[in-house]
Amino acid sequence: MSLKENVDYVKEELNSEEKFLESFVKVERFYKKNKLIIIIAVVIVLGAIIGLYTTNSIRESNKLDANIAFNKVIEDPKDTTAMATLKEKSLQLYQVAQFIQATKDGKTADIQVTYLKELSDYQKALNSKDINKLNSVSMQKDFLLKEFAIFNKALLQANEGKFDDAKATLKLIPTDSKAKELVNILNHYLVTK
Repeated sequence: MSLKENVDYVKEELNSEEKFLESFVKVERFYKKNKLIIIIAVVIVLGAIIGLYTTNSIRESNKLDANIAFNKVIEDPKDTTAMATLKEKSLQLYQVAQFIQATKDGKTADIQVTYLKELSDYQKALNSKDINKLNSVSMQKDFLLKEFAIFNKALLQANEGKFDDAKATLKLIPTDSKAKELVNILNHYLVTK
């Protein structure tokens, strides 16, 4: 190696070390200038992570407690402690337990769980043999048993002697419905009326 190459090599080394020190000084200045903001940002991020973890942990604990209480209520419907736990931990499971208990007792429950509320309303309409209530239940857009509700409406109309209304109601049920066999049976009966 020549002397010139050695000098160039040393210059490059010094330049790279100088650039490293320069960038280190810039980072240090930036940190000193924005120290409070950086610390606050770190604290907020750590707080958010701890908060999310705690919230998820509490949510999972409540789910587990609610499921255990629900199983106890299914085994013993008169367990008031389990019902109170359910009401506190999971209002939806509490309402499901109320629905199950009311169904066993032959009653209806006032609940707000979407599908169970619709089923409860449907059961109330069937029990009262009220065509208007059955009509309002069957006309709900996403009702689970829509075709069966319409069929029951037609059946009630036929029992009341409103045969033309019953025929018109049966036409509301689609041909690919699971209630189609029941519709055919009732249609055969209505042909003679």
